[in-house]
Amino acid sequence: MNRAQFLRLMLGSAAFAALPAPARAQAGRYDFWFTRLKYDSGDWDVDARMPSNVITSLIDYTSLRVDPTEHVIALSDPRMLEAPFCYLAGHKLVEFNAAERQNFVRYVRNGGFVFVDDCNHDIDGLFAKSFEAQMAKLFGPKALNKLPNTHALYRSFFRFPEGPPATGFELNGWGDDLVHDYLKGIQIDGRLGVLYSNKDYGCEWDYDWRNKRFLAEDNTRFAVNIVMYALNS
Repeated sequence: MNRAQFLRLMLGSAAFAALPAPARAQAGRYDFWFTRLKYDSGDWDVDARMPSNVITSLIDYTSLRVDPTEHVIALSDPRMLEAPFCYLAGHKLVEFNAAERQNFVRYVRNGGFVFVDDCNHDIDGLFAKSFEAQMAKLFGPKALNKLPNTHALYRSFFRFPEGPPATGFELNGWGDDLVHDYLKGIQIDGRLGVLYSNKDYGCEWDYDWRNKRFLAEDNTRFAVNIVMYALNS
Protein backbone atom coordinates (compact mmCIF):
# COMPACT_ATOMS: atom_id res chain seq x y z
CA MET A 1 0.00 0.00 0.00
CA ASN A 2 1.46 3.37 -0.96
CA ARG A 3 0.99 6.57 1.01
CA ALA A 4 -1.80 7.87 -1.24
CA GLN A 5 -3.73 4.60 -0.87
CA PHE A 6 -3.25 4.75 2.88
CA LEU A 7 -4.79 8.22 3.02
CA ARG A 8 -7.71 7.13 0.87
CA LEU A 9 -8.26 4.19 3.19
CA MET A 10 -8.26 6.56 6.12
CA LEU A 11 -10.95 8.64 4.44
CA GLY A 12 -13.35 5.71 4.60
CA SER A 13 -12.38 4.24 7.94
CA ALA A 14 -13.42 4.52 11.54
CA ALA A 15 -9.91 5.78 12.27
CA PHE A 16 -10.50 8.74 9.99
CA ALA A 17 -13.83 9.46 11.66
CA ALA A 18 -12.05 9.60 15.00
CA LEU A 19 -9.65 12.31 13.85
CA PRO A 20 -10.22 15.90 15.01
CA ALA A 21 -12.44 17.90 12.66
CA PRO A 22 -9.59 20.11 11.31
CA ALA A 23 -7.55 17.03 10.40
CA ARG A 24 -10.50 15.41 8.61
CA ALA A 25 -11.16 18.59 6.66
CA GLN A 26 -7.52 18.92 5.64
CA ALA A 27 -7.25 15.30 4.48
CA GLY A 28 -10.48 15.66 2.51
CA ARG A 29 -9.51 18.84 0.67
CA TYR A 30 -5.87 18.21 -0.18
CA ASP A 31 -3.66 15.49 -1.62
CA PHE A 32 -0.59 17.07 -0.06
CA TRP A 33 0.29 19.40 2.78
CA PHE A 34 3.81 20.35 3.86
CA THR A 35 4.50 19.35 7.46
CA ARG A 36 7.62 20.57 9.23
CA LEU A 37 8.57 18.64 12.35
CA LYS A 38 9.83 20.52 15.38
CA TYR A 39 11.79 18.65 18.03
CA ASP A 40 13.04 19.58 21.48
CA SER A 41 16.77 19.29 20.81
CA GLY A 42 18.67 21.36 18.26
CA ASP A 43 17.23 23.97 15.91
CA TRP A 44 14.36 22.86 13.70
CA ASP A 45 13.10 26.28 12.46
CA VAL A 46 15.45 26.76 9.50
CA ASP A 47 15.00 27.78 5.85
CA ALA A 48 11.76 29.65 6.44
CA ARG A 49 11.04 30.40 2.75
CA MET A 50 11.77 26.93 1.44
CA PRO A 51 8.33 25.36 2.03
CA SER A 52 6.53 28.08 0.07
CA ASN A 53 8.85 27.52 -2.92
CA VAL A 54 8.27 23.77 -2.83
CA ILE A 55 4.52 24.29 -2.53
CA THR A 56 4.56 26.69 -5.48
CA SER A 57 6.44 24.19 -7.64
CA LEU A 58 3.99 21.41 -6.80
CA ILE A 59 1.13 23.68 -7.85
CA ASP A 60 2.95 24.72 -11.03
CA TYR A 61 4.09 21.29 -12.19
CA THR A 62 1.58 18.76 -10.87
CA SER A 63 -2.16 18.25 -10.65
CA LEU A 64 -2.07 17.62 -6.91
CA ARG A 65 -4.47 19.49 -4.66
CA VAL A 66 -1.85 21.26 -2.57
CA ASP A 67 -2.46 23.05 0.71
CA PRO A 68 -0.77 26.47 0.29
CA THR A 69 0.15 26.67 3.99
CA GLU A 70 3.12 25.15 5.78
CA HIS A 71 2.14 23.18 8.89
CA VAL A 72 4.52 23.03 11.85
CA ILE A 73 3.84 20.13 14.22
CA ALA A 74 5.85 18.77 17.10
CA LEU A 75 7.34 15.34 16.44
CA SER A 76 5.95 14.34 19.82
CA ASP A 77 2.40 15.32 18.75
CA PRO A 78 0.29 12.37 17.46
CA ARG A 79 -1.13 14.66 14.78
CA MET A 80 2.09 14.27 12.81
CA LEU A 81 1.04 10.68 12.12
CA GLU A 82 -1.68 12.03 9.79
CA ALA A 83 0.74 13.85 7.44
CA PRO A 84 1.49 12.51 3.95
CA PHE A 85 5.02 13.98 4.10
CA CYS A 86 7.25 15.40 6.83
CA TYR A 87 10.36 17.58 6.74
CA LEU A 88 12.98 17.64 9.49
CA ALA A 89 16.15 19.74 9.41
CA GLY A 90 18.65 21.64 11.52
CA HIS A 91 22.29 22.42 12.30
CA LYS A 92 22.68 21.21 15.87
CA LEU A 93 22.19 18.18 18.07
CA VAL A 94 19.41 15.71 17.30
CA GLU A 95 18.44 13.73 20.37
CA PHE A 96 14.81 12.65 20.34
CA ASN A 97 12.90 12.28 23.59
CA ALA A 98 10.76 9.20 24.25
CA ALA A 99 7.60 10.57 22.62
CA GLU A 100 9.53 11.79 19.59
CA ARG A 101 11.21 8.42 19.14
CA GLN A 102 7.90 6.60 19.41
CA ASN A 103 6.15 8.80 16.84
CA PHE A 104 9.08 8.75 14.41
CA VAL A 105 9.24 4.97 14.35
CA ARG A 106 5.47 4.52 14.24
CA TYR A 107 5.10 7.03 11.41
CA VAL A 108 7.85 5.55 9.24
CA ARG A 109 6.89 1.92 9.83
CA ASN A 110 3.23 2.63 9.07
CA GLY A 111 3.93 4.09 5.62
CA GLY A 112 5.01 7.66 6.36
CA PHE A 113 7.83 9.54 4.65
CA VAL A 114 10.34 11.90 6.31
CA PHE A 115 12.77 14.04 4.33
CA VAL A 116 15.69 14.91 6.62
CA ASP A 117 18.15 17.60 5.54
CA ASP A 118 21.47 18.42 7.20
CA CYS A 119 21.76 22.22 7.08
CA ASN A 120 25.49 22.00 7.81
CA HIS A 121 25.96 20.30 4.41
CA ASP A 122 28.68 18.03 5.77
CA ILE A 123 29.20 14.47 6.96
CA ASP A 124 31.03 15.00 10.25
CA GLY A 125 29.07 17.83 11.88
CA LEU A 126 26.90 17.63 14.97
CA PHE A 127 23.60 17.27 13.13
CA ALA A 128 24.90 14.52 10.85
CA LYS A 129 26.53 12.48 13.60
CA SER A 130 23.68 12.80 16.06
CA PHE A 131 20.88 12.15 13.56
CA GLU A 132 22.61 9.10 12.14
CA ALA A 133 23.12 7.83 15.68
CA GLN A 134 19.40 8.26 16.36
CA MET A 135 18.50 6.26 13.24
CA ALA A 136 20.88 3.48 14.26
CA LYS A 137 19.17 3.25 17.66
CA LEU A 138 15.67 3.26 16.19
CA PHE A 139 16.08 1.10 13.09
CA GLY A 140 19.38 -0.73 13.52
CA PRO A 141 23.01 0.12 12.71
CA LYS A 142 22.72 -0.94 9.08
CA ALA A 143 19.34 0.62 8.29
CA LEU A 144 20.61 3.90 6.79
CA ASN A 145 22.23 3.21 3.41
CA LYS A 146 23.36 5.05 0.30
CA LEU A 147 20.76 5.23 -2.46
CA PRO A 148 21.91 4.14 -5.92
CA ASN A 149 21.55 6.74 -8.66
CA THR A 150 19.14 4.33 -10.35
CA HIS A 151 16.65 4.64 -7.48
CA ALA A 152 13.05 5.36 -8.45
CA LEU A 153 13.26 8.68 -6.58
CA TYR A 154 15.33 10.12 -9.43
CA ARG A 155 12.64 9.42 -12.03
CA SER A 156 9.45 9.82 -9.98
CA PHE A 157 8.51 12.98 -11.93
CA PHE A 158 11.48 14.71 -13.54
CA ARG A 159 14.48 12.62 -14.58
CA PHE A 160 17.81 12.97 -12.78
CA PRO A 161 19.92 10.26 -14.45
CA GLU A 162 23.08 11.27 -12.56
CA GLY A 163 21.42 11.05 -9.18
CA PRO A 164 20.87 13.90 -6.71
CA PRO A 165 21.57 17.36 -8.15
CA ALA A 166 24.43 19.26 -6.53
CA THR A 167 23.73 22.38 -4.48
CA GLY A 168 25.46 25.72 -4.77
CA PHE A 169 27.00 25.22 -1.33
CA GLU A 170 28.80 22.10 -2.52
CA LEU A 171 29.91 23.65 -5.79
CA ASN A 172 31.23 26.74 -4.02
CA GLY A 173 33.27 24.71 -1.55
CA TRP A 174 31.21 25.26 1.59
CA GLY A 175 30.90 22.78 4.44
CA ASP A 176 33.37 19.92 4.10
CA ASP A 177 34.37 20.92 0.53
CA LEU A 178 32.76 17.79 -0.89
CA VAL A 179 30.12 17.28 -3.52
CA HIS A 180 27.95 14.53 -2.04
CA ASP A 181 27.11 12.32 -5.00
CA TYR A 182 24.56 10.29 -3.07
CA LEU A 183 21.66 10.51 -0.64
CA LYS A 184 20.91 7.98 2.08
CA GLY A 185 17.69 6.33 3.08
CA ILE A 186 15.95 3.79 5.27
CA GLN A 187 13.87 1.21 3.46
CA ILE A 188 10.75 -0.18 5.13
CA ASP A 189 9.03 -3.11 3.36
CA GLY A 190 10.58 -2.17 0.03
CA ARG A 191 9.79 1.53 0.15
CA LEU A 192 11.77 4.52 1.29
CA GLY A 193 10.55 5.74 4.66
CA VAL A 194 13.40 8.14 5.50
CA LEU A 195 15.30 10.18 2.91
CA TYR A 196 18.48 11.73 4.34
CA SER A 197 20.53 14.48 2.70
CA ASN A 198 23.87 16.08 3.60
CA LYS A 199 23.45 18.47 0.66
CA ASP A 200 21.44 21.22 2.41
CA TYR A 201 18.63 21.34 -0.13
CA GLY A 202 16.54 23.34 2.34
CA CYS A 203 18.93 26.28 2.18
CA GLU A 204 19.35 25.84 -1.58
CA TRP A 205 15.60 26.32 -2.00
CA ASP A 206 15.30 29.07 0.62
CA TYR A 207 15.01 32.28 -1.41
CA ASP A 208 12.44 34.89 -2.32
CA TRP A 209 10.12 33.25 -4.86
CA ARG A 210 10.70 36.12 -7.30
CA ASN A 211 14.34 35.06 -7.66
CA LYS A 212 13.27 31.84 -9.38
CA ARG A 213 12.83 33.75 -12.64
CA PHE A 214 16.60 34.28 -12.75
CA LEU A 215 17.49 30.60 -12.42
CA ALA A 216 18.76 28.90 -15.58
CA GLU A 217 16.92 25.79 -14.40
CA ASP A 218 14.41 25.58 -11.57
CA ASN A 219 16.32 23.94 -8.72
CA THR A 220 13.12 23.00 -6.85
CA ARG A 221 12.27 20.40 -9.49
CA PHE A 222 14.02 17.81 -7.35
CA ALA A 223 11.73 18.71 -4.47
CA VAL A 224 8.82 17.76 -6.73
CA ASN A 225 10.43 14.35 -7.25
CA ILE A 226 10.78 13.85 -3.50
CA VAL A 227 7.13 14.67 -2.85
CA MET A 228 5.80 12.60 -5.76
CA TYR A 229 7.86 9.62 -4.64
CA ALA A 230 6.60 10.02 -1.09
CA LEU A 231 2.98 10.04 -2.23
CA ASN A 232 3.17 7.26 -4.81
CA SER A 233 5.61 4.70 -3.45
